[in-house]
Amino acid sequence: MPTGPILGRGAASTDRRRDLGRRLSREAKRIAAIFAYLWVVFAVLVLHESLVLSRHGLSSQFYGLAFVNAWILAKVMLVAEGLDARPHFEGRPLILPIALRSAGFAVLLVCAYAVEETVINLWKGQGLVEAVPAIGGGGVRGFAVMTVIMAIALGPYFTWRELGRVLGRDRLKALMFSGRDVSPGA
Repeated sequence: MPTGPILGRGAASTDRRRDLGRRLSREAKRIAAIFAYLWVVFAVLVLHESLVLSRHGLSSQFYGLAFVNAWILAKVMLVAEGLDARPHFEGRPLILPIALRSAGFAVLLVCAYAVEETVINLWKGQGLVEAVPAIGGGGVRGFAVMTVIMAIALGPYFTWRELGRVLGRDRLKALMFSGRDVSPGA
């Protein structure tokens, strides 16, 4: 007949599995949210590019690229978000973490995109010089323009994240989607 300590270990193991399941579920929801947001942003950028190119009689890129890039860059962003810099922003105006995170992640995403495209082009047999993509038309100016565009596009995402942190996610969702404040005393 099993004794108390053996039964206790089984319960602890079950609790650990439950905790792991919750963490995995939470991370899956986070990557899904990041992916969905980036997919919309990239799809809008590809749509804009196709409109601009069509004015000049040129064809546009494949729209599936927005999906693939959103998935890859969502993973990059999820890992980078794990390197939390929140203590540096404690007690400061919300605009500071929103602006700095938007700018920092914009640089990260543009660099990750450049690395991804370079690797793909190298795999296709191009030389190193030809494999490096001309981001935003090429050069430092093109890189800077794409970084600014991405920083602006990421602004709403980080605004949502910071407001959720300060107000509470449930309260923010209730305010945004039902119009009612669910905070105590409201």
